[in-house]
Amino acid sequence: MNSSTYKKLVAKRFAQNFKSAIEIIELPIPKPTPDEIIIRNKFAGVNAGFDTLICRGDVSYINLTPPFDLGVEAVGEVIAAGENVKDFQIGEAALTTVRGGGYREYQAINASLAFKVREATPEILTLMPTGVSALVALEQVGEMKSQEVVLVTAAAGGTGHIAVQLAKLAGNHVIGTCGSDAKAHLLKDLGCDRIINYRTENLNQVLQEEYPNGVNLVFECVGRQVFDTCVDNLAVRGRLVVIGFVSEYGNNFEPVTQPRIYQKLFWKAASVRGFLMPMYKEYMVEARDRLFHLFDSKKIKVAIDPTEFQGIESIPTAVEHLLSGRNCGKVVVMF
Repeated sequence: MNSSTYKKLVAKRFAQNFKSAIEIIELPIPKPTPDEIIIRNKFAGVNAGFDTLICRGDVSYINLTPPFDLGVEAVGEVIAAGENVKDFQIGEAALTTVRGGGYREYQAINASLAFKVREATPEILTLMPTGVSALVALEQVGEMKSQEVVLVTAAAGGTGHIAVQLAKLAGNHVIGTCGSDAKAHLLKDLGCDRIINYRTENLNQVLQEEYPNGVNLVFECVGRQVFDTCVDNLAVRGRLVVIGFVSEYGNNFEPVTQPRIYQKLFWKAASVRGFLMPMYKEYMVEARDRLFHLFDSKKIKVAIDPTEFQGIESIPTAVEHLLSGRNCGKVVVMF
């Protein structure tokens, strides 16, 4: 590749898994229109669940026909700006969260859709939209209060580890589930009150024995049996927020034959609620600004998965790494 072209990842076809759907293509580095900036991406966040579902054509609110661009959040350096752009200068750092802007080395974007940040770092990238999603899901959908029991599943993941800290800052008792000693160590460092390693402890048994009054708020990312267990252990007026279902992203959805869920919810006045950030856009700016302030004041930490992924070619491996559950923190690709 020469200095006048760049690589990006596109979905060339719908397929059951991410790797079968994608292709790397090479294009000329674009020139900015009067209202655009050109960003050389330095880091992109990996969202393996969304990546897989969109490549299967299973994201119901987006109607796409291949080929289409992939990746969402990215942070990098402004290398060119159109004549009408006043808010960005060459060399400044910019963060974007537009679908299709992540899995590429360069992007042209209207300056109004980019956010100026102090530095292009993986930590800043993690706060938006991953951290924003955690905050909005807990507060707006989960109606998070203080002095409650909050359970975060996949608590050492990119979204989960932020949710743990936000729930603690709100004054709650926080339970976090994970699957390794390294993840348990991270959760301990973040102040998690009860860490359940599902490889060595039974989630339902722990909740039944140690939390007989149930869990007030569940931030649920896993799905399948974990989801069922969380529903069974909701407290009176408990709320379970579905953030995702990583256990089913790489597989066909599991058929379930059992009594309908309302018989578990009705007698507790409990609820199950779905969260999707595009449906809560009006809260994004305030949440972003608050998270940046918490990070700058060292009230929250950002964990980046230590596994290094370098370049466009590494993205399929990064997606598989996240789907496998081996990650500890946010998975990021470096360009």
